[in-house]
Amino acid sequence: ALCAPSEAAAPPAELCPDVLYRAGRTPHGRETYTPRLILMDLKGSLSSLKQEGGLYGDAQLDAAIAWQGKLTTHKEELCPKNPYLQDLRSAEGVLSSDGIWRVRSIPSGKGPPPLATATAPKPLIPTESSVRVWSDFLRVHLHPRSICMIHKYNHDGEAGRLEAFGQGESILKEPRYLEELEDRLHFYVEECDFLQGFQILCDLHNGFSGVGAKATELLQDEYSGRGIITWGLLPGPYSLREPQKNVFRLLNTAFGLVHMSAHSSLVCPLSLGRSLGLRPEPPVTFPHLQYDATLPFHCAAVLATTLDTVTVPYRLRSSPVSMAHLADLLNFSGKKVVTAAATIPFPLVPGQSLPDALVQLGGPAAWTPLSACGGPCGTRCFALSVVLRGLDGARHTSRLAPGTALPSPLHACTTGEDVLAQYLQQQEPRVRSSAHLLLAPCNVVPPYPRLFSPSLSQHGLVLDGSPPGAAVESIPV
Repeated sequence: ALCAPSEAAAPPAELCPDVLYRAGRTPHGRETYTPRLILMDLKGSLSSLKQEGGLYGDAQLDAAIAWQGKLTTHKEELCPKNPYLQDLRSAEGVLSSDGIWRVRSIPSGKGPPPLATATAPKPLIPTESSVRVWSDFLRVHLHPRSICMIHKYNHDGEAGRLEAFGQGESILKEPRYLEELEDRLHFYVEECDFLQGFQILCDLHNGFSGVGAKATELLQDEYSGRGIITWGLLPGPYSLREPQKNVFRLLNTAFGLVHMSAHSSLVCPLSLGRSLGLRPEPPVTFPHLQYDATLPFHCAAVLATTLDTVTVPYRLRSSPVSMAHLADLLNFSGKKVVTAAATIPFPLVPGQSLPDALVQLGGPAAWTPLSACGGPCGTRCFALSVVLRGLDGARHTSRLAPGTALPSPLHACTTGEDVLAQYLQQQEPRVRSSAHLLLAPCNVVPPYPRLFSPSLSQHGLVLDGSPPGAAVESIPV
């Protein structure tokens, strides 16, 4: 859901929306654009969302049926919409006096840290802190075949939780869920002109680790030769006060990585924590982000930004790199586990060019690791895939006056692609690298939470002491 706005705003010449979304029509002839998605989740995770996504509702069918005999009506009360979801419509945007449609930010209550240490930080407003599940901030219509509910386990509560790898693995061994998954899978696969492969996103720390492992095995058996890229998601910080849950988390993560790497083309863990082990460490930090690592809503936004960027190579409209080719680039002697790192947002001040920013950024240590790998990105690296997005063409190369001494070899490059390739060659001379440069930024309009410091402009540029601009709507990453 967080990735959808960037697809809608991407220039037609860069990202191909058909990779992740499908065009269609409702029974009433209304055009739709829904994700190519099969979503398995537990009871209680849908909140106010209907299982069929509310896309194909029919007011006439929902009306009372004329019946002359006795009629007994059983009515189930709907779960009320989350307050954050209700406020999104009012925050979509306003038409300013200059005729430009601007986004009205939703205040998150997270300002800069207080000057006095004795002053407590301002708490989050109820609307944002009340986001409990993904459907509380979902703005994208889902196809009726997208959601597959697992009724034998609960999302919340003390009992009936999906806690262990073996529990999740056994779900797809049951004929009921296996047939339901295969039926939905064939529906999406049979309409593809060219099937690149599959992306699997699943929790690694709980029983969904087993669900994802079994799903990768089924996909490899049925669609051998297609790319299968698995993204294992983990929460941020955790507490030492729950030793049993921590042991479960560690075992589920280990089992999941081993089984998924055996059946996937690539496996990449994503987490805002710094460690996969039993010793907790503080969450990662970004210079211009003020996020609350205890809120899954905030963590999901940061990880979605990373995921939406690193998957660019096989979503390009022109000269795409297929999922299988990207996996071949990053595989080394059968080692399929890769790490991800990001700079959110990419630090660029007004008037600065890409060569200036890269020289100031320094080496790969400036990138923030997001795979809980325990060290700076780039150490003992065999291959590298880099995506830089959100810089307009005028900034790609240096604009120094003729005769001016060049600060670095990067300033002599004639295209942005050459600048990025030269930079990677300088930092990692023995590493195979693939680089992509996009004009389209990453959009961060609602429902994206307000995580950005006041030092950023409307388009994510570092204002460097200038007065804060309007609400941030897009950022370079």
